[in-house]
Amino acid sequence: MTVAVALAYLLAAALFIFGLIQLSSPKSARRGNQIAAVGMVIALLATIPLLHFTAAGIAITIVGILIGLPIGAVGARRVKMTAIPQMVALFNGVGGGAAAVVAVSELLLQGSHPVFAIAFPSVFSIVIGSVSFAGSLVAFAKLQALLTGTPITYPGQQIVNGALALAIVALAVYLIAVSSTPIIFVPLLVLGLVLGVAFVLPIGGADMPVVISLLNAFTGLAVAASGFVLGNFALIVAGTLVGASGTLLTKLMSDAMGRSLGNVLFGAFGTVKAGVAGVAGAEGKPVRSGTPEDIATLLAYSRKVIIVPGYGLAVAQGQHAVKELADELEKRGVEVEYAIHPVAGRMPGHMNVLLAEANVPYDQLKEMDQINDEFKSADVALVVGANDVVNPAARSSPGSPIYGMPILNADEAKNVVFMKRSMRPGFAGIDNELLYDPKTVMLFGDAKDSLMKLVAAIKAA
Repeated sequence: MTVAVALAYLLAAALFIFGLIQLSSPKSARRGNQIAAVGMVIALLATIPLLHFTAAGIAITIVGILIGLPIGAVGARRVKMTAIPQMVALFNGVGGGAAAVVAVSELLLQGSHPVFAIAFPSVFSIVIGSVSFAGSLVAFAKLQALLTGTPITYPGQQIVNGALALAIVALAVYLIAVSSTPIIFVPLLVLGLVLGVAFVLPIGGADMPVVISLLNAFTGLAVAASGFVLGNFALIVAGTLVGASGTLLTKLMSDAMGRSLGNVLFGAFGTVKAGVAGVAGAEGKPVRSGTPEDIATLLAYSRKVIIVPGYGLAVAQGQHAVKELADELEKRGVEVEYAIHPVAGRMPGHMNVLLAEANVPYDQLKEMDQINDEFKSADVALVVGANDVVNPAARSSPGSPIYGMPILNADEAKNVVFMKRSMRPGFAGIDNELLYDPKTVMLFGDAKDSLMKLVAAIKAA
């Protein structure tokens, strides 16, 4: 590696870190993404002189770029906001799979007795990368409703997963200590893929944001290991940053849900347990529904309204409508704020990005710790497409699967307006007792249509 290349890698690493810091705030996130992208371009350009292409290698590389570039660019431009979690899962899986394939390729070049410095990171990259690839594909299928979002479990599942893990460890030790041949590392790759599928299948839809974050960390670590295999400084730095930040984010999200990471991964959260308090269906319970005109009057004559956005808002693409509603209320002197739960939507920051697209001021977006005490003074909590994150069962029903998860205190507002398509439960698959609270008014229908009716009714009031 020349001094120029080393300096270029150092500059790229600095840009990665600076871009990551910028991602910590919605105000600077877009700039941070652009800065990190510039760092990646510098790293790629600096790597080219280090490569020793054959004619076939050049052709394959060009074909790969011509195929991958338009797919990535068009896919990113056309993806709907509600499908961002699926896209993240898919792209993350591709990264893990690529790291595993690079490690296999390097082992083929090294022969049957690679040095430990190559064999160990190669095995690590094969195992972690293949788990991330297969697990991400299952997460994608669940988020895309190609698979059920409820946990898929069977008797003896943990034993099967444990046996898979032991077999992987045995093959890895043999490969590093005895011999590295395709008859060893190909089964290792296959077992990693199987473990990735078995790992994600029993995890419910409500936990997918945490799982995607963890798989993202896996991919980062696999890429870092590939960097050691290839002796590439930029890969080591980039992979380590992704692995560390993904791990930290996973921990923070688990804490925000009031659960341990082990419970998220192995607790089959969302499995409906017959006879458990707070889970049994509430058929027959009366609910109070209102008309857009009634609810518009309630909102227009309020002093303070807190809007609680959820995945239903993203599905309806109602972010601009909710912004218009807030603008109309503010014209009448109503104080409007947005309460953002850490796991609202299907990935971290989903609601922040959605509302930023509609130019909702950042200072109106309040994190859970900032807003929870304010619900007591709010005249209306307007819940738009959210469910589990305002379910009081998390505080009051020890037998509930979500018991202990911190929630937004929407039930402490003087009035609650719930906008939903139907009475169906949220991702956790459990009933929400707030729907039956005497101070709750339901407004059924598509969130965007309902919001537009409220806007029209307020203008006419």
